[in-house]
Amino acid sequence: MKPVRKLSIVLLLMTLILAACGESGGQKASPSEGGKGSGEKVKLSIWHNFSGDDLRAKTVRGIIDQFAKDNPNVELDAQAIPPDGYRQRLSTVAAGNELPDIFFVYAGSQSAELFRAGLLQPITEIADQHKDWKEKFLPGAFEPYQFEPNQIYSAPIGMSATSILYYNTTLFQKYNVKVPETWDELMTAVKVFNENKITPIALGNKAPWVAQSTILGTLADHVTGTEWFRNAAAQKGAKFTDPEFVKALGYFKQLVDSKAFQDGANSIDNTQAEQYFVQGNAAMMISGAWTLTNLAASASEEQLKNIDVTVMPAIPGGKGEAKTISGGAGGGMALSKRTEGAAKEAALKLIYAISGPEAQKAIAESNSMVMYDTDIDQSKVSSLYYKAFNLVKKTAITPVYDAYLSADAAEVINNGLQEIMTGASPENIAKKLQEAQARSVTP
Repeated sequence: MKPVRKLSIVLLLMTLILAACGESGGQKASPSEGGKGSGEKVKLSIWHNFSGDDLRAKTVRGIIDQFAKDNPNVELDAQAIPPDGYRQRLSTVAAGNELPDIFFVYAGSQSAELFRAGLLQPITEIADQHKDWKEKFLPGAFEPYQFEPNQIYSAPIGMSATSILYYNTTLFQKYNVKVPETWDELMTAVKVFNENKITPIALGNKAPWVAQSTILGTLADHVTGTEWFRNAAAQKGAKFTDPEFVKALGYFKQLVDSKAFQDGANSIDNTQAEQYFVQGNAAMMISGAWTLTNLAASASEEQLKNIDVTVMPAIPGGKGEAKTISGGAGGGMALSKRTEGAAKEAALKLIYAISGPEAQKAIAESNSMVMYDTDIDQSKVSSLYYKAFNLVKKTAITPVYDAYLSADAAEVINNGLQEIMTGASPENIAKKLQEAQARSVTP
């Protein structure tokens, strides 16, 4: 019996020691004070893909560097991994359950798969402590990161806005064209610009995702409504062969048939289309927030001043909300399930530093969209970005199709829009899309 008794005493002592260690990282420390309680050294690792020389990447790295300076008790191992290899490297360490304490994740399948694998823990306590911060996120910001009721697993530090309608104010004034708010007004604008040898809408659809991401998502949502699309994507009570979706594809075909796009739109890329537009060859361009960054780098301020932004026009009798932009939450920082104690407290503090109000403002002022209602210094951003930022933050966001469709179905609709541009019927493309999505959803 003596050996058993000795073992019990050893286990009791170990329990007391571990309990003491668990409390020594700062008792009752909140995420805004975590890790400072006793001044003990805390090791913390973070991976992200903000490795470039663009202003946004420099801004995020600067926030992390400042955190390290402000928290000398935290021994921070920060790794900036180039975007091209980031997903694969994260997947590799995830497979071995060796994720860093904090890591950048994309909204969508990547973060969802990590949750299903049991590798994430919620950051809800940050939101509970900073309610004012949580409430200033735009509608839908947390949706991709709410994998279970009343829990948040990341806070987005970016936003994907994919269907901004850019227009050349000089051309609209010269030809006395009204900026379209309805479908009929859009078709009138297309007719007038064509008559005056101006391309109505620049489109570079060589990479076939462009038309889907920038035009179809919002156009179809205006016709069908968001609920119908979610049901069709889940194959629950709606199908892509339903009349409303065929009608939505019909509106896209109407743009094609009315020669809204320049000749050869399927053979030039998005960057070429941007240049075609900014040089005054096209009156409009429907594109994403990435165009803001591209034009800020390639266009003169004089050219940018001639461009304004709005939303795509409403569809008569449409079931969806009229004034919307397709898009959604961007990536954010996630917390490893293995991170505990003082390290967890420090990690929550760092996540808040990267996604809190000051960080959101700084990222926005790097000419990058955020899903956060913040005020920015107009002098720090391009004139076009300032217009777009104020448009987006007051506009409802609707889904981008390829964020919800299976990979096979997304490829079908991407290629299908190219096919419609070369003569295919909406009914045929709708049928192929329905078959592809049904295969991916049905066990």
